[in-house]
Amino acid sequence: MTRPTSTTDFRKPALLALCIAAILSGPAFAGDTTTTDATTGSTNGAAANTATIQNAQNLSAVQVTGTATTVSDIAPTQGSTVATQPQSIIGSTYIQENIAPTGDYSDAAAIAPSVYTVTPNGSGLMESAVVSIRGFQDGQYNVTFDGIPWMDSNDFTHHSTSYFTNQETSSVVVDRGPGTASTLGNATFGGTISVDSISPKNQFGISPYITLGSWNTSVEGARIDTGRFTNSGTSAVINVQNSDSDGYLTYSGQRRQSVFAKVVQPLGDHTTLTFAAMYNNLNQYVPFGATKAQIAQYGVNYGLNNDPTSQAYYRYNQDKINTNMGYIGLHSEFAGWTIDNKAYTYGYNHFGYNGEDPNGETPNGTFYSPTDVPGQHMRNTNRSWGDIFRLSKEIGPGEVRTGVWYDHQDDIRWLYEFDDTLNQLNPVIAPGAPTLALASADRRMNDSLVTVQPFVEYQWNITDNAWFIGGVKYNYFKRNLDASVNQKTGTPLNYSKAWNATLPSAALHYAFSSNWTAYAQWAKGYLAPNLNLLYVPNPTVSDSAVQPEKTTNLQLGTTWTNDRLTLSGDIYKINFNNFVQSRKIGGIKEFYNGGGVHYKGLELEGTYMLGGGFSVYANGSLNRAIQTTDNAWNANTPHKTAALGFIYSNGPFYASLVDKFVGKTYYTANVEDDTPIGGYAVTNFAVSYKFDPHISDLKDFKIGVQVNNVFNNTTINALAGTTGGAGTPLYYTIPERNFFVTLSANFQ
Repeated sequence: MTRPTSTTDFRKPALLALCIAAILSGPAFAGDTTTTDATTGSTNGAAANTATIQNAQNLSAVQVTGTATTVSDIAPTQGSTVATQPQSIIGSTYIQENIAPTGDYSDAAAIAPSVYTVTPNGSGLMESAVVSIRGFQDGQYNVTFDGIPWMDSNDFTHHSTSYFTNQETSSVVVDRGPGTASTLGNATFGGTISVDSISPKNQFGISPYITLGSWNTSVEGARIDTGRFTNSGTSAVINVQNSDSDGYLTYSGQRRQSVFAKVVQPLGDHTTLTFAAMYNNLNQYVPFGATKAQIAQYGVNYGLNNDPTSQAYYRYNQDKINTNMGYIGLHSEFAGWTIDNKAYTYGYNHFGYNGEDPNGETPNGTFYSPTDVPGQHMRNTNRSWGDIFRLSKEIGPGEVRTGVWYDHQDDIRWLYEFDDTLNQLNPVIAPGAPTLALASADRRMNDSLVTVQPFVEYQWNITDNAWFIGGVKYNYFKRNLDASVNQKTGTPLNYSKAWNATLPSAALHYAFSSNWTAYAQWAKGYLAPNLNLLYVPNPTVSDSAVQPEKTTNLQLGTTWTNDRLTLSGDIYKINFNNFVQSRKIGGIKEFYNGGGVHYKGLELEGTYMLGGGFSVYANGSLNRAIQTTDNAWNANTPHKTAALGFIYSNGPFYASLVDKFVGKTYYTANVEDDTPIGGYAVTNFAVSYKFDPHISDLKDFKIGVQVNNVFNNTTINALAGTTGGAGTPLYYTIPERNFFVTLSANFQ
């Protein structure tokens, strides 16, 4: 199948004009050259959260430019000397130099041990199909932005392309564990991916950039820093961006526009207000995967087609998504107290369109004509309002921390059968319904989730070299569902249900020296019940039988770091119980708790500076995840992962060659077919050079080249699901070798 010259018929004059204006602008303000302290911008407040402390301390070294002076400057991932659980910090150098300009947080997290991702259409050009941490899947762990948990409340999954771009991200931290009591979110079950945004610089600057690359890809944007422009030190940063691509898969183009802004306002010497907001607009054509027969016939990059009589016609398979997020943060320290508060809101609005069965096993035919193309039109929209309050005080030989998280999310979810040929509702669900809409509706639902999480913990400083953190978090969450057409059942339902969980944790941290530390952790993780528990005629049948899924985590780890070497390792054992399963009794579907998964493994990561600008990086993991009911291998859990990289960083020159290996993974396609995906490796190369043009306002000019999948490995790497007809397995393949060239400048 041939690729179209472009599947995205869009124009972009507004953003190009803005970029040109940015290039032609001169400096308006001046200030010093240091960057804003991390604790005043993207973190939760150092004294109030141990995770924040470790992030801020490590990232102060990570976020640098120019010659690498210590190993922390260039390490792709590194542990923390103050961590109380396994953690990989991925700084801005790795993100900006090695991740495709179209990428997102999942591409950055992919380098960490025990993590693997599947990006079927190329980095950031489609939502990641898999983001797995030790075998925990999206929806089983938290993702936070500047400390704020965000998710779809129905199943706690995340839309990796719908919020934050690479250029708006300063760091990504992968915490492989439930954290302490102060770790907040609805899915501490499997860990947390923390995404921190860029913060304003203290010096004025305009940094336009443009990327051209494979699959007719282009990215244009500009970052503008105001510098400190008031006597009180007010500073701001804004990033505007447009990207356009045909994507790796056929007829799977994407256009994305994003704006992010942050203002930091000091209020005296010890108080800071932070205002941040983003808007993202996404338009993309989305395939469901391909059967092995389609891959053999059309090629490894088969996605959609250009045939209006086919359910796989790209214009019938489209997502239109716009999202927004904003928060006001207050951080203050006085008389031994520390207060940190974030009031926030975020919204997700998704209109989706797809053919009934784009892979061809369901024949055409609608209520109107046996040859018309059947499809589906859907809308998912949600709005969260919330607040995170943290308070800490030094008391006795340590510090007490307490706080509460409140979040309320409202959702609208509907799905209709459609005649795509006629572009009108297709009444095939309930032909005798009183209205055309009801006759065509698979679901019409309004639901909400309210979460309240108070916590208290105490850090006991036993000696100068050791501290113990003990605490407890209480979680209350309540679901409400008001459906005129409930998903799965097709009948009305108005129902509410509340659950709660008490989650203790304990961690010990010990410093053998200023370079060598170790920790031990015991903690409970949990996962709030999914909305699908209510997709039954009578949810009260399951009420007494379903409790929140929980994990009990035991972890030991250590970190060594100096100017030339950073090295971390850990072992873990996790027992997952209360696994929510379903069964039919008398033809009625019921949910219950049964069985679980036993996880255990070993993880290592480290970077060593060889000298002369050269460094070597490696990580690896051995992972085991066995289901307790039948001793089967847990799906989406590679038995091992590994990475090896060589980095050169010297003055204006940077180059890296990094290989990531993912071991064999089993996917359950259907009850008769457990499909192993063989181990595979992908090698990426990046190089950049920063020029000094010796022009007064133009401080530097940079050119960067990235070549991803150097050896063009296009094997199958994931199960995408099954067809709607015969249940034939669908697959994704590794995107072919691709490249990006980026030009950027810095005006001051």
